[in-house]
Amino acid sequence: MIKKFASDALGLSDIGKMFEPFDYDKTESDDYLLYEMGEHIYFLVKTKTDEYCFTNLALIHVYGDSAVSKKRTLKRYDYKFNTLRQVSFETIGTMDLDNEIKFTIGETAFNIEIHKKFSEKAKDLYKCLVTMERIMRENEKHRNYMFDSLEYATRSLASSGHGQASPSESFKSIAEFTNQWLQESSRNYTKEDYSDVFDLFIRN
Repeated sequence: MIKKFASDALGLSDIGKMFEPFDYDKTESDDYLLYEMGEHIYFLVKTKTDEYCFTNLALIHVYGDSAVSKKRTLKRYDYKFNTLRQVSFETIGTMDLDNEIKFTIGETAFNIEIHKKFSEKAKDLYKCLVTMERIMRENEKHRNYMFDSLEYATRSLASSGHGQASPSESFKSIAEFTNQWLQESSRNYTKEDYSDVFDLFIRN
């Protein structure tokens, strides 16, 4: 009990450890993966009350109010719908026992403390996240260009009058063109699976 109080007072209870692949099935997150859709775990950090599971498709966060309570809440942040921002890494100092990885995904900010004995794996995780952030920023920039170009093209098309076409025919042709063009362009600038990024940096 005294050790527990000391651990809590020093903040040690919140320092996470990183699991090896052969232990993933011993975690709660493993039960909620979309294996049927090809999802698999690349990094898993566990503290007393939280699990941070980084898959090729999403961040899965399992958390509870306390370590003694069995009640858990799960939130899933798919990379396809939640942009990574403000990724940073704080290295250990002389007296520190942990590294810190900070980032925002969607509208939620995370600060994950990882024990110093997992420093190399923590650095690999940081490299993955910061690379994903760069890809998402680049795709967002291209999507903005895409919508600006579409708006300009649509205005030009509408003002041209389409010769002898009726207003309804003009509207239909513009709508069909817009829908098809958006579908094709969105596929190029919306990334769902980041397996290639994780495979690039992970150390086996």
